Amino acid sequence: MRPFHWNTAGRSLAAAGLILLAGSRVQAADLCVDASGKSGCSTTIGAAVAAAAPYDVIRVEQGTYHENVVIGMPLSLLGDGAENTIIDATGLLNGINVDGRNNPGLAHVVVSGFTVQNANAQGIVVTNASDVTISNNHVTGNDKSLDPVGLKCPPLPPYFQAGEGFDCGEGIHLSGVDHSVVAHNLVNHNAGGILISDDTGPNHDNLISGNIVQDNPFDCGITIASHHFALPPPVPPSVPSDGVYHIIVTGNTSARNGLVSGEGAGVGIFAGPPGAQNNGNVVANNVLTGNALPGVAMHTHAPFQSLNDHLIVGNQISGNGPDPDPGTTVPTGISISSPVVPVTGIVIIQNVFKNEGIDIGVNVAPDSSIQAHFNSLFGPVGIDNLGAGSISATSNWWKCSGGPGANGCSTAAGSGISTVPWLMRPF
Repeated sequence: MRPFHWNTAGRSLAAAGLILLAGSRVQAADLCVDASGKSGCSTTIGAAVAAAAPYDVIRVEQGTYHENVVIGMPLSLLGDGAENTIIDATGLLNGINVDGRNNPGLAHVVVSGFTVQNANAQGIVVTNASDVTISNNHVTGNDKSLDPVGLKCPPLPPYFQAGEGFDCGEGIHLSGVDHSVVAHNLVNHNAGGILISDDTGPNHDNLISGNIVQDNPFDCGITIASHHFALPPPVPPSVPSDGVYHIIVTGNTSARNGLVSGEGAGVGIFAGPPGAQNNGNVVANNVLTGNALPGVAMHTHAPFQSLNDHLIVGNQISGNGPDPDPGTTVPTGISISSPVVPVTGIVIIQNVFKNEGIDIGVNVAPDSSIQAHFNSLFGPVGIDNLGAGSISATSNWWKCSGGPGANGCSTAAGSGISTVPWLMRPF
């Protein structure tokens, strides 16, 4: 696993955000927070936020601040480094709440350089906002009110209870957010890692990049989940307007998540209730290893759902767990389960699988089609078609040049899989 550096790309990203903000409000003020109150600084972050005007910059000196910080205007909140600037939310609902739900039109917020810990629910939560950057933070030990037996979280507000009660909303949660960035954060020892949902509105065009998400025991490392409910579903326009879409998950490490509950994928792409819409996402160049569920798990569960047009490309996938939804019982790299509604436009390309029993396991409805090309398949079973859909699996490496089923090569199990031609060497 690569070393994690707090002070590199994350701060560059935050700095770039500040440059953009400076053009919007030339007279933006610099405010300061210091626990001792020196130099006339506010002693709490909340007081500085209350005193700020839109587009101000709040710089927080090192120290520990026992707060639930609520942000309802455009501003930049910059800690003095996650190593020594700590928001300890013990006994409080959240650590940082970028609250667009109660502040319509909220945009242009930067949060960078903090450890956020010990909240009853979410470490950092963003609702109904645009152009938000969450970078260079350490989000750890949150979701304290989770009942690990009943998987319930009593303090959550009503609009989160249906979808997030079983995990308290995880470490970082974006709900109803667009055109925003979560980058270069360390997210560990929460119930789950990073959650992208539509609990409070459509969630789209966001970037999840360069994060280390590990050792979150009850849920996935990175979850993209639609809880949009519609009977029947809306007529799909040329650009989706409901649910979750156009999320890019790239360059992250997602490791050892969900090991206590058995419910954590490296990256999960899910549709929950009837009518859920989860389309057009990209999972690229991530390291997905040692999770309780597969490295990438994709599920639909009910009528009128949509789970189409996803690109899974260039990931290193190893040593993950099985997925009972499609029916795999051995370690699985990528699983796709959609037995009720057909799925189309799912492309699995240029991934490398190691130490899996099944590299790609699929159980989908008739009229579904999956494409899998230029992957390096090293498992005993390279591709297992457990359902009635078709899989175009040409141009893959099957562990040896003889192709699927040859002596020493990976095999293709099930029907409806086209494998010819195959690669004579790894891509």
